[in-house]
Amino acid sequence: ILPGDAADAARRDMWPEIEPHTTGMLEVGDGHTIYWEESGNKDGKPVIFVHGGPGGGTNPKYRRWWNPEKYRIVLFDQRGCGKSTPHASLEHNTTWDLVADMERIRE
Repeated sequence: ILPGDAADAARRDMWPEIEPHTTGMLEVGDGHTIYWEESGNKDGKPVIFVHGGPGGGTNPKYRRWWNPEKYRIVLFDQRGCGKSTPHASLEHNTTWDLVADMERIRE
């Protein structure tokens, strides 16, 4: 996190809009399926974005925080959020589930 003016400047100077080159739905167990997408350089340094909440989700602007020529940008909707199903479910939706889901995406 950047302090004060530096944070404001960083928000104004985002990379150009891009579309994901790959998207999917990943079954992660306990009745949950999570939405994921990948954009940027397929061979770039991987970065995974974890959105805020509760109930949030990914947003196309999040792709713009990294240089798409250098990074493999992975966004996903956490359990119960965004395009993931079941929507707004809190069952089997813990921090440890989130960590396990990110590991499944990484694989």
